[in-house]
Amino acid sequence: MQQRQEGLDGVRDLLANVDAKLNQLRSIEPFFIDLSLRENPVGARVGQTLDEKLTILPKLRDFGFRNILLGTLDYSMPDELEVDDDFMMYLRDHDIDMSGCFVFTDIGISAADGSFTPSSSMIKMRDYGVPNTLHEIYLSDSGMAGQYDLPTLLRSIPASVDWLNQHIKGDDGGKPRILINIVDGCDAFAENPQRVCQVLRMLDGLAIEGVSIEDDRGTYLPLQVGAYVAIARQMMPAPHKILVHIHAGGGFENASVIEALLNGADGAWGGLPKRAAIIGHASLGELIANLVRVGNPHMQQYQLDQLLPLATRLQILDEEEVVPDDLPILGHNAYRLPLSFFRQVPDRAMDLVPEAIGGTYRYRICPVVSDEKVIAGRLAEVTGKPADSFPEPVLQQMIRLMRRELRAGKRIVYDEPEQLLALYQRASQG
Repeated sequence: MQQRQEGLDGVRDLLANVDAKLNQLRSIEPFFIDLSLRENPVGARVGQTLDEKLTILPKLRDFGFRNILLGTLDYSMPDELEVDDDFMMYLRDHDIDMSGCFVFTDIGISAADGSFTPSSSMIKMRDYGVPNTLHEIYLSDSGMAGQYDLPTLLRSIPASVDWLNQHIKGDDGGKPRILINIVDGCDAFAENPQRVCQVLRMLDGLAIEGVSIEDDRGTYLPLQVGAYVAIARQMMPAPHKILVHIHAGGGFENASVIEALLNGADGAWGGLPKRAAIIGHASLGELIANLVRVGNPHMQQYQLDQLLPLATRLQILDEEEVVPDDLPILGHNAYRLPLSFFRQVPDRAMDLVPEAIGGTYRYRICPVVSDEKVIAGRLAEVTGKPADSFPEPVLQQMIRLMRRELRAGKRIVYDEPEQLLALYQRASQG
């Protein structure tokens, strides 16, 4: 009896730990930097023109983002301007408010004699009038190769921060907000954690807002990302911010961001849609939706009824093709029911109904599993008639016919309107 009670106590402890983590996710007010103007176009087939960027920026502000990255000031070919340059110059020349706006810059170099040369991106940032920056460094051997060695980097980071604080006018005329982005952060932690900790300790003493850690290929497991964030938090306590940016290489990008938040990260940066530099990333659209899922009240500051349609429109703009059907949360099939059992409902734990993010349930005919309600729903979509106007015996006969026809070797896409109506006609004839 005592052994059984000890077992139950262990179960309660495990469930209490889950509840504590859920409460942590509910209570956090995450810090976001939206990159829909940069992250999404990078991996897109087409990208964004100046006019499109000017149209997108106010939509991002209206959605609720207070921190928005305008673009990257190309490091390798700075003399060949990009749309990002045109965009920032246009905002400057037309006195358009850039408060809360960021830009990617790389560090300048401090020579051994103490002289400092700011990077071309830092000079452009000053000239364009962008108030804040994600200031990029590399810490892995391969990332640093050809750029700087560790002593040079340790001299150059403080000098770059000092230059930015002296020459950049931040929000409301104050100091710029500087986040040091470790582009190869996960690689560096895995390869040389001592080096990363040395740099983080130094950063903790600088006049910066915090750091950002990337998994730029999306190959590290959530447990690794969580551990790296926990180490960074030890090295850089609050009020310094720690952000993450995770690509979708291994398919666990959203889990990695959740693990990062549970281990001390303050937030993330990314685009609202899924599209990113490679095959996708832990998008802010997905993260916001998942925080709504756990009941985080701070997500109400965003126009949630616009989340799904806005993210979808932005990705279609960048790609000039539809969002992949089976993309979780944001895809065409994410809320197309093949079977009534899969319907998410408002009062059930961890369900996220499509209406919560500006979507609606629709229906998809899958001949192996679709039931009467799904078939009626799809018929209503195709015909415009009420779902309850279709007789249940006919719906049941449609199920029987799909099974029989598949057994007979007929491979028919019943979800297509023409085939669905033909099936309904056959079923109506008995």
